[in-house]
Amino acid sequence: MATSNDIKNGTILKLDGNLWQTIEFQHVKPGKGGAFVRTKLRNVTSGKVVDKTFNAGAKIETATVDRSEYQYLYQDGEDYVFMDNSTYDQITVPAAVVGDAANFMLENQNVTVAMHEGAPLYIEMPPSVVLEITYTEPGLQGDRSTGGTKPATVETGYQIQVPLFLEQGTKVKVDTRTGDYLGRVNE
Repeated sequence: MATSNDIKNGTILKLDGNLWQTIEFQHVKPGKGGAFVRTKLRNVTSGKVVDKTFNAGAKIETATVDRSEYQYLYQDGEDYVFMDNSTYDQITVPAAVVGDAANFMLENQNVTVAMHEGAPLYIEMPPSVVLEITYTEPGLQGDRSTGGTKPATVETGYQIQVPLFLEQGTKVKVDTRTGDYLGRVNE
């Protein structure tokens, strides 16, 4: 058993039979009364986000989560197949667990899979990935200085907003947390 003082970002808590990942935490010591810990928690299975407050030093149950490097192999219907980089064992992960990471995953890309008691909980992507633009409307002459954006489809099928001067076939860096365009990649 741990206490509420041990809560950090990324800590997995076991509350009411569910697993919750800590997104944010703040230790608060008001001038009057006892200290407490204010947290924002995400349900690992449903993705629901809630705010929860714990008294300082309150006993909480943490869950053991193993994070391992896996390589994304291919999509099999609704599921995704990954291979453990150390043991070469393959696992099948449901689309609900993969979530938004599917928008940025290319075959043979390394990701971190978090497992609890042999069941995959979620996929951790690197902060940014390089993807090629497969379709975008051509920019019009004179549009280069306006600072506007246009939609572009990348090779995973995900649509992002890019500057007007970018063309089809350009490789771009994309933030995996927000889906924002970060810059052009010259190779």
